[in-house]
Amino acid sequence: MTAAGTTGIGRGARESRPGLGAVPLGEGRCAFTVWSPWARRVALCLDGPGTREVAMTAADNGYHRAVVDRCPSGTRYRYRLDGGAPLADPVSRSQPDGVHGPSAVFDPTAHRWADDGWVPPPLWRHVIYEVHVGTWTGGGTFDDAVSVLDQLADLGVTAVEPMPVAQFPGRRNWGYDGVFPYAVQNSYGGPDGFQRFVDACHQRGLAVVLDVVYNHLGPEGNVLGDFGPYFSDRYRTPWGEAVNFDGAGSDQVRRFFIENALGWFADFHVDALRLDAIHSIIDVTARPFLAELVTATADLEAELGRSCLLIAESADNDRRVVSPPATGGLGFGAQWNDDFHHALHALVTGERMGYYRDYGRIGQLARAIADGFVFQGEYSSFRGRRHGSPTAGIPPPRFVGFAQNHDHIGNRPRGDRLSTLVGFDALRLIAAVVLLSPGTPLLFMGEEYGEPAPFPYFVDHGDPDLVEAVRAGRAEEFAGGWSEAPLDPADPSTFQLAVLDGAVAEKGDHARLRALHRFLIQLRRDHPALSRSSAHEVRSESRGHELRVQRGTAAGAVWALYNFDHHQELVTVLPETPVDGRWEKLIDSGEPDWGGNGARLPEQADGLAGLRVPRLGFAAYRCRPAGESNSAEAGS
Repeated sequence: MTAAGTTGIGRGARESRPGLGAVPLGEGRCAFTVWSPWARRVALCLDGPGTREVAMTAADNGYHRAVVDRCPSGTRYRYRLDGGAPLADPVSRSQPDGVHGPSAVFDPTAHRWADDGWVPPPLWRHVIYEVHVGTWTGGGTFDDAVSVLDQLADLGVTAVEPMPVAQFPGRRNWGYDGVFPYAVQNSYGGPDGFQRFVDACHQRGLAVVLDVVYNHLGPEGNVLGDFGPYFSDRYRTPWGEAVNFDGAGSDQVRRFFIENALGWFADFHVDALRLDAIHSIIDVTARPFLAELVTATADLEAELGRSCLLIAESADNDRRVVSPPATGGLGFGAQWNDDFHHALHALVTGERMGYYRDYGRIGQLARAIADGFVFQGEYSSFRGRRHGSPTAGIPPPRFVGFAQNHDHIGNRPRGDRLSTLVGFDALRLIAAVVLLSPGTPLLFMGEEYGEPAPFPYFVDHGDPDLVEAVRAGRAEEFAGGWSEAPLDPADPSTFQLAVLDGAVAEKGDHARLRALHRFLIQLRRDHPALSRSSAHEVRSESRGHELRVQRGTAAGAVWALYNFDHHQELVTVLPETPVDGRWEKLIDSGEPDWGGNGARLPEQADGLAGLRVPRLGFAAYRCRPAGESNSAEAGS
């Protein structure tokens, strides 16, 4: 790890090869670099005492540069292009007055880091907890979030994933309308607040996975198009203009986003980036941007001497996303697995609208658990075409599995969580499926105790026309197939509905559900067969309403048994044990600690002996080899 108070790209390195934007050089000096290939003249406008305007020097490839004195951290500045109105810096690292105000110089090396020696957990040890900073706590800031980190550490999660923190308009937003990708949202606490948050996470053994958006930018306050060809008129995304990753000028656009990614690792010590919707990054070049980003990240890993993980969100079910570059893949470390979510959600809720149309059969969940993708080239009625590619040989941890996340809750008109769609028994069953499966599990904030608050889509745009367009878009989206109208995304009360009430977690079934999540995570951590499995060590099968999942092989294997029948108990059997081995129970949903009815399954069982699993119940047994000491028991 690098020394306290520095980053992996030290002050000397910055001066010899200054990056984009405003880069402090020490002793009040600051280097400014902006890409504006369309401008003949660029002036740096410095605000505050001694307001001045400095002519910048044109350099190669459309860049303009200046080095100025008396420019400490916090100095406000803008750029003036060919005598026009002053504009904020596309590479602004701080927007203290919001998207319409000036940029401010920020020195990332000023923070005195306390995470010396921090080593993030390997991917197979990740249990990710996705959060929205603004609604996670009543205060809605990074510093407020630090106050609940001990609860996450106690729960057993190993990684915190904030939704995008790049500067967006107003104070309320999911984060996917960001317009300054380098700047940290001022209402959350700005860049120094984010550094404190990451530091606090590491001190509690929690890795940080940051959600970043490289497929589009929001409309309000967006200045990038004034500076250069950042956007393409050849493609569109569902959210607006596509980023120009493959047209004229795209080399410098790629640099803009690659330096952004590397900066989160080097300047803010994040451990992983989750890239939003990479299927909407259109790039037909021989060496696509995403491959270039993977290579640059690997180079930075070597420089920093620590892991820098890239996780993709992709709707394409394309195995190449997580396949090594040597085999023609992009080389991402992991990707979100929507098929796992869709199969589980449709099964427990019975919903079949929209993208759930293709799901609802228990065999699909069995396939998602064992193989990652449900659709590996089969016909999808929702898409009207074949979908996906085979996943044989891909390590299970590369698939991030979840029952809830921000998208699939917010894609409902009123942002309903599963806690309001299904009963307590189903929530317990869902927890066991997610946390005992071989993929990398992800929980959405409050899921562990059945948070009842919705998580609807919300915005705080200042442009009335834009607000009306957002309202109209949401209304159109839910016009068919839904009986209820969407909540108004611009109404402050919609945002307030999403703020968590942590006190709920201490009451009744909520407390029992949290205790169950904690115990399941502990099982996952303590038992080798549950903590890590290769593809050939996972077997998943279904029959009727029964799902059976094997983790590991022979002695030490774990069998998880799930009953998805809403009305009837399940009579099932365990396989025969190896010679002199025995089956020992790890967990049983009938236990009172988890809100069960007390009809417990036997602590030990012979292979082929009948077991009665209650409706929407589950159990897990491990095969203990003869002579193994009791120290391997769960919770020891």
